Amino acid sequence: MDDKKARDFIYRNARPLDIARWKYLFEDGCKEDVLTALKTYQNEDGGFGHALEPDFWNPDSSPVQTWVATEIVREIDLEDKTHPVIQGILRYLASGKDFDGHTWANTIASNNDYPHAEWWNYDPALEPSYNPTACLIGFILKFADPESELFTLACTLAKEAYEYFKQNFPMDSMHTVSCFVELYEYMQEGGVHTLIDLAEFKELLRKRIQHVITYDTAKWNVEYVCKPSLFIHSRTSDFFEENQEICAYEREFILDSQEPEGVWTITWSWGDYPEQWSISKNWWKSDGIIKNLRYVKMIQG
Repeated sequence: MDDKKARDFIYRNARPLDIARWKYLFEDGCKEDVLTALKTYQNEDGGFGHALEPDFWNPDSSPVQTWVATEIVREIDLEDKTHPVIQGILRYLASGKDFDGHTWANTIASNNDYPHAEWWNYDPALEPSYNPTACLIGFILKFADPESELFTLACTLAKEAYEYFKQNFPMDSMHTVSCFVELYEYMQEGGVHTLIDLAEFKELLRKRIQHVITYDTAKWNVEYVCKPSLFIHSRTSDFFEENQEICAYEREFILDSQEPEGVWTITWSWGDYPEQWSISKNWWKSDGIIKNLRYVKMIQG
């Protein structure tokens, strides 16, 4: 893998946020620089918008854009519960905005007013989803004050989510499964061990992960498929050991499939808004560089 070409692409094409992520993860950069860049996507209500998730350019706060912010919080191992970014996210989630009492909305109406990929179209007829709700529940359980109303709500929601997971087992949506993996990990990290049967949860997740991973690796470079890196971000993951072989294969796949300019193929595209997609595609390439390099370093230990 050519780290220099990857780095050069990042510095030439990435958003300031992703340059800060690169520096923090691979060049001994400053965690606060990542957070300073991340805060530029945060609205007054504490939620996130402004194309933080590059496939929709809606500036309004939304649960999915806010979930992306929580992913960056995880990536840089931010543990300070009093940090303004974390407190803002909790404030947004406590506000009831984009929340129906059980789940946060996967898409919001104002998405349709801005350039976006077709899968982020708002359709009021769509069924509620635990993508990204399961992740947001976990974030609350880890970071909210245990004496707060929001934490109490999250405890109820976690039980509801788990019942949904069991009743809808097997579950074929890889992204929804990954959200439940995050809920499980947040509950482990936050010491929330008594709300549900975590041993049972782990066993069900183990079966689901092995079901949804795309083992037909011929598709990996040409289709939008499910790879183990969607679920496994560390050798200490509860799901790493039994998936070591396919994880190792993904590492080799990453090493072998880097393109001459230092990036990896983006296997999806928008049906509309070609001008904006050409910009978002470079943002995704930068994100892919960061995630691929991090994954390779994780697998090699």
